[in-house]
Amino acid sequence: MFELDGFEALRRSVAALLAAAFALSSVPAMAQAPAVVPNGPAQAAPEPAAPTGPMASLALSAQFAGDRKPIRSGLAWRVLSETADGSPPRIVARSSDAEPVIPLPPGTYLLHAAYGFASGTKRVTLGPQGLRDQLQISAGALSLAGSIGDNPIAPAQLSFSVFVPLQGNSEGRLVVGNAKAGELIRLPEGTYHVVSTYGDSNAIQRADVKVESGKVTDATLHHRAARVTLKLVAAAGGEAFAGTAFSVLTPGGDVIREAIGAFPQVILAEGDYVLIARQEGQVFSRDFKVESGLDRDIEVLAR
Repeated sequence: MFELDGFEALRRSVAALLAAAFALSSVPAMAQAPAVVPNGPAQAAPEPAAPTGPMASLALSAQFAGDRKPIRSGLAWRVLSETADGSPPRIVARSSDAEPVIPLPPGTYLLHAAYGFASGTKRVTLGPQGLRDQLQISAGALSLAGSIGDNPIAPAQLSFSVFVPLQGNSEGRLVVGNAKAGELIRLPEGTYHVVSTYGDSNAIQRADVKVESGKVTDATLHHRAARVTLKLVAAAGGEAFAGTAFSVLTPGGDVIREAIGAFPQVILAEGDYVLIARQEGQVFSRDFKVESGLDRDIEVLAR
């Protein structure tokens, strides 16, 4: 079962009344958006009011479900208190420490810990003597990379999208978009569908990846693509014409990429293409083939 944000985790684990408090945030570990006042300027969300009266210490920690290893980083804690008038719980404390110690008046509280897109919740009673408590979170992390053959692709040239598959649809729900190579993506335990894009055209690879609780899963998606440099020249090996408009098409006529310049570079998936070059009202074309890992110039002769 996936817990993709604080709101969903809370909705499945506590009563509807308590869940309303987490409508303040739709994604865990992200700052609350400014509140918009009609006909007035945006205002920052108010900070929790400072507690008064006798205090007790609430010491918190979290561990991974399964292997019970402590979670040392990446946590965002929120503590909510119940209200006597039946209104939604209110946030009384926040912390990004791995093991915070929070002074609070004795009472009943709802704990919420977000670990990236995973989270855990628990209801506790804090007595005058204090309390030490621990949450379990069923989560792991994903670190992604790309390669062509045995050669790694520079992280700046890659982007990843992570989806939760739904029945009959591998891209059922987007969890993370535009993630970078090497970035640590914290996720609930489960299987995800990863889409890797190399460059900004059609060099795309997909894979299903399993995230295990308490572990970092390293996944490398292997692309079959190459970088080509487009040129319009008067003769083979000659100087490229500046300001040329290029269109890269499939053999069926679908436009894959357009670019303008003397020698623009394009990353394309392995396959057959048609290149059209336009210069001062004249149109030139040629067919070409992209082979995986073979970066090269593609010249169109202006004749």
